[in-house]
Amino acid sequence: MSDLPGAKHPVGSEYPPLGTFEPTDWQDALARDQRLIWPDFLPADTVDALHDEVYALRDAAQLAQARIGRGGERHRDRATRGDWIHWLDGASPAQQAFMARLEEIRLQVSRSLIPGLFETESHFALYPPGTHYARHVDAFQAGNCRRLSLVFYLNRDWREQDGGQLAIYDDAGCECQRIQPTAGTLVMFLSQTVPHAVLPTHRWRASIASWMRVRELANPLAGLDRF
Repeated sequence: MSDLPGAKHPVGSEYPPLGTFEPTDWQDALARDQRLIWPDFLPADTVDALHDEVYALRDAAQLAQARIGRGGERHRDRATRGDWIHWLDGASPAQQAFMARLEEIRLQVSRSLIPGLFETESHFALYPPGTHYARHVDAFQAGNCRRLSLVFYLNRDWREQDGGQLAIYDDAGCECQRIQPTAGTLVMFLSQTVPHAVLPTHRWRASIASWMRVRELANPLAGLDRF
């Protein structure tokens, strides 16, 4: 893969440039495996600020119960999905730092892997104890413009017995990987082709879920030839 210049972060920002924590050949790994784990994606103080923000939203009753389905068929189903959400709007310095880092990712992926990525949407996701998210994919093969999914974790001192792992499934529907929702870790995967689930959590579990989108196309798989 040819080297691609990273997008410049804003002057005076306190977070490091993209390459500081960058896994080796991460774009090649994403193309090969359709998923990628990126530890230490943001500095600890930014992670802590985002953590505190989502719990402050909880305490202020500013989270909404997440829904499933499409369009007018969207509905709440706790048996399938148990998280509570709040969409990011850049209202805090920590949100701005997170969104700027994702913008760097979007620019690089759009140049080299998935042409046409033009926007990113993100929301906090907070799972109360005893909740989960059943196996699913983030984008239907038609009628959905999401192409790259990203999950950023905000949970300090997470233990195996706390549950809440991200489970990844293969084409046969068999679980092939479990990922701990450890603070500072970013997970990326293809929205249309990687089935996944949030396993039942035994403590409060916080993250930010994001999706990078293309504009609606006649062929919903256009731009994914490399995969």
